[in-house]
Amino acid sequence: MSTKLIADSGSTKCEWCLVVNGKKKKTVVTQGISPYFLSEQQILTLLLTDLLPSLKKFEIDEVHYYGTGLGIQPHIDLLKKVLKKAFPKSKITANNDLLAAARATCGNKQGIACILGTGSNSCFYNGKKITKNSPGIGYVLGDEGSGAYLGKKVLQYFLYNTFDEDLRARFDAKFVTTYREVLENVYKKPLANRYLASFAIFLAENRGHYMIENIIEDGLNDFFFHHLYKYTETWKHPIHFVGSIAFGFKDVLKELCNSYELELGTVLRAPMDGLVQYHKQF
Repeated sequence: MSTKLIADSGSTKCEWCLVVNGKKKKTVVTQGISPYFLSEQQILTLLLTDLLPSLKKFEIDEVHYYGTGLGIQPHIDLLKKVLKKAFPKSKITANNDLLAAARATCGNKQGIACILGTGSNSCFYNGKKITKNSPGIGYVLGDEGSGAYLGKKVLQYFLYNTFDEDLRARFDAKFVTTYREVLENVYKKPLANRYLASFAIFLAENRGHYMIENIIEDGLNDFFFHHLYKYTETWKHPIHFVGSIAFGFKDVLKELCNSYELELGTVLRAPMDGLVQYHKQF
């Protein structure tokens, strides 16, 4: 019997899927794990407290962890070390969330894989590994097309008083916030990227208004221009997307792909089902 534990972690939450003989057996959701924000001890405590009690009946052969913040080797080593402490008898792999998106959408085929969630990222995947990656420069300088990027646009319209009377009333009713409170959350409190991304829901809830459609289209178009245009392979292979923003605004992605004569591939809210299929092969 083969028992694998596959993890997909963002900065907000981590989904753990127990797979027995190629079939999903159990799913556990914990707090998101980011080596940028959590120490080795904090991550281990989280695993021991929130994850292991739900898995104590199972002997796990392999742990395949995919997560945010694993773009540099020290963070990969940290996650492997912590996971080995939590699962001393298991084979451990740790990779970044971009490889998760690529494996979940492309499988063993070539393609462009993109993440549009709280943050954004993209790569060219040759069917085995990532060979090109447009550099991610974070939510302050970049993350075009992401929830944080779109949420920032919403806040700009609020703070600059650009919304028309109807949209301003809807915004005030939903968020009940002030100029000072927004600036404090963005510049003084931790996890400003999550705070910014929380305002992207306003776009989804008010589709059809020309200001809302402009923010969505401009934000996603910025992602195409700054990232997808950098790959020569963009015009040769399907472009796949993973993430809540991509899934929620799939219609806009389709329109942009059509206008630029690109092939839209798979669009997933989350990569887990694709990862389960991928790891069935091994």
